[in-house]
Amino acid sequence: MAITTRRGALPQFSLLPLPLLLLLTMPMPVAAIEWLVQPSVRLRESYTDNVLRAPPERARSDFITEIAPAIALIGSGPRLQVHLDYSWHKFLYVRRADTDSHQLRAATEAELLKDWLHLDARASVSRRSISPFGPQVIDDLPGTENESTVRTTSISPYLRHTFRGLATAELRYTRASLGSGGDLLSVRSDELQMLLDGAPRGSGWTWNASHLARRTDDSKLTPLRMQRSSAGLRYPISSKWSATASGGMEREGYVSTSGQAPQGRFWSLGGVWTPSPRTSVAFSTGKRYFGHTYSLDAHFLQRQTNWQLSYNENITSMPEQFFRLGDRDAANLLDQLWRGLFPNPLDRRLRIDAFLRYANSLGPERGAINYFSHRYFLQKQLSLTMARATPKSTVVAGFTALDRTAQTASGIDSGLLPGVDFGSEDRTRQLAGNLGWSWQASSRSSMTLNAGYASVRSLSVPRRDSNATVAAGYSRVLQRKVTASIDVRHTRHSSTRGGNYRENSVSATLNMRF
Repeated sequence: MAITTRRGALPQFSLLPLPLLLLLTMPMPVAAIEWLVQPSVRLRESYTDNVLRAPPERARSDFITEIAPAIALIGSGPRLQVHLDYSWHKFLYVRRADTDSHQLRAATEAELLKDWLHLDARASVSRRSISPFGPQVIDDLPGTENESTVRTTSISPYLRHTFRGLATAELRYTRASLGSGGDLLSVRSDELQMLLDGAPRGSGWTWNASHLARRTDDSKLTPLRMQRSSAGLRYPISSKWSATASGGMEREGYVSTSGQAPQGRFWSLGGVWTPSPRTSVAFSTGKRYFGHTYSLDAHFLQRQTNWQLSYNENITSMPEQFFRLGDRDAANLLDQLWRGLFPNPLDRRLRIDAFLRYANSLGPERGAINYFSHRYFLQKQLSLTMARATPKSTVVAGFTALDRTAQTASGIDSGLLPGVDFGSEDRTRQLAGNLGWSWQASSRSSMTLNAGYASVRSLSVPRRDSNATVAAGYSRVLQRKVTASIDVRHTRHSSTRGGNYRENSVSATLNMRF
């Protein structure tokens, strides 16, 4: 379902996260907080030869005028971290009705009572694909029947205190909600988590224990309750190696298609290798109620290059995936690399946001495609992210391979995906790769190149869809706060079920900061 608003509609500032706004009005040590408020407006004129992403015989060209006011708010202090990036996009078309959209990414972390009371709050608004098959979201093109707007919010107050010689204890409550246009998805969850982390003085080994209880209310399902209790141990074998072990009990609460209850004991054994402060590799193998499991988390930091490799297997749902703010891995890698180039953390955050926002506006999605579903999945994901930064250029590359196997019946999703083969999402496999490059040609001009590819294949019915995008741009600083740019883009979509299309566009942009 495409979500549009009428001509002349005003931006809905109520979309801004209430928990964040309340937090900003609370008494804080203002002198210790550094703030950066950056309003801006983007004016862009584009031409596309396939505005609706239709097959060649039905392709229609159009001119698009975009007006996009935005605001970035960043606060950094010893007891408060705030990051808000909000924009409203108004699209004026020559041959079709005007539309608008909102984009929001906001997060805050606050210490309200020193060493005791903390608060986390997050919110996001974005356009998302309803199905992994068919046309995918592209920022400046109007919505198709395969997309909708997703809004997520979460607020998490928690108590955390370190009892010297014993452990660090944390008690956290999290309320999260997700909604979409047309009420396709409406989910709310309440979660209570207790954590204990101990490091006996002088012994070298550490231990942990946790208990998690969650209730999930989905508008299309009966309420689900899950519980998980675990304990773990990390023991140093040498200065570079440590052994790890964990075990516990879990109960997921959903009704499995296998007829077996999704619950039971679990365990894992593994190790951690830290040959240097810049390199770490953690790995494990174990068993849960659905079978054997494996995990890997590796980090390698050089002076100009940062690598991250991960593999994990877990039970998840699509609402849970939507709650994760995207590009966190790439943002963290860039933050580490750009510290020497941009020492000011606030300016560095703005540059990271601008770099990733440009890449994400092109489509296809960076990494795996998350789509609308009320089902639970066994997800196996391999991800590799690399970032390289020099005074003249920045490169970010990523690769993702993902396998999802449904654990619950497909009938609940029949209303979401009327144009997709029944059961096509019982098991899917995705491959995605992205490359972004930026080169500072001079103090006033720069060039960018982005390429992305994503394919999704159904292993339960014969279908495979692929999406690819290549884009290049040139920008120049006209004045201290005024930048002009020219961009070209080529996008193509192919499917074994038809509906193939190509789209080419060129745009001129003027970006003004205030």
